[in-house]
Amino acid sequence: MTMSIEITQEPPTHEDGEARLLIEVHDLVKHFGPVVALAGVSLDIQSSEVHCLLGDNGAGKSTLIKMLSGVHIPTKGDFFVDGKPVNFTSPRDALDAGIATVFQDLAMVPLLSITRNFFMGREPTRKIGPFSFMDMDFANHVAREEMRKIGIDIRDPQQAVGTLSGGERQCVAIARAVHFGAKVLILDEPTSALGVAQTSMVLKYIHRVRAKGIGVIFITHNVRHAYAVGDRFTVLNRGRTLGTFSKQEITLEELQTKMAGDKELQDLSDELGGTV
Repeated sequence: MTMSIEITQEPPTHEDGEARLLIEVHDLVKHFGPVVALAGVSLDIQSSEVHCLLGDNGAGKSTLIKMLSGVHIPTKGDFFVDGKPVNFTSPRDALDAGIATVFQDLAMVPLLSITRNFFMGREPTRKIGPFSFMDMDFANHVAREEMRKIGIDIRDPQQAVGTLSGGERQCVAIARAVHFGAKVLILDEPTSALGVAQTSMVLKYIHRVRAKGIGVIFITHNVRHAYAVGDRFTVLNRGRTLGTFSKQEITLEELQTKMAGDKELQDLSDELGGTV
């Protein structure tokens, strides 16, 4: 089934009316022994924009986001956050710089409550005498309110997060990152395993996150999903940047062709007698 979603967008702006450069990378290279995973990727991420990262399997998307999130250290290249050079050596460094990543597996424990998953590792505490306890009343209130803000009414924040739909779990993970101060949010294939209604829910929430001034990096194979919410699109192929295009510069059909690899697709079409 083809999903159609219309989201009205404005050019990326910041609170003062100007877009702010959050991340800038120049000629990032990553080698794993003799294997060249990235061969020189350059891009930038602005505030209040959804920047879609597109490419086929093996294009280098996962390697790039793992460098941006501190999982991998670049072999060479320049990486700037808020105009300052950075050299992340761990995911904690990226989080401290305001870069949060929501991976496909969501890093959630299905049998734990929504609240426990929301605050995992950052539990609010209160003291009774010499003892410290998780402040469950406060945590439940925050979890419920943050979900309500995105249009999801959870009657009991103590319910297991595994009882939520896939789209709702994605929204919990995104809301958690936003609540804890992310300036840049990296979303790794957030709609890959979702149905039409759940995909619509997640895409609309991504649009709301963008409106808060946060820069969003949206990694996906689905060009239609990207085009629904994206402001700019960077296409990777075999570890290199094929180009970055604004929505005004490229149509959906042109973007699909770029992602498929212009020359490779034309060569295949010629080989098959123009049937592609």
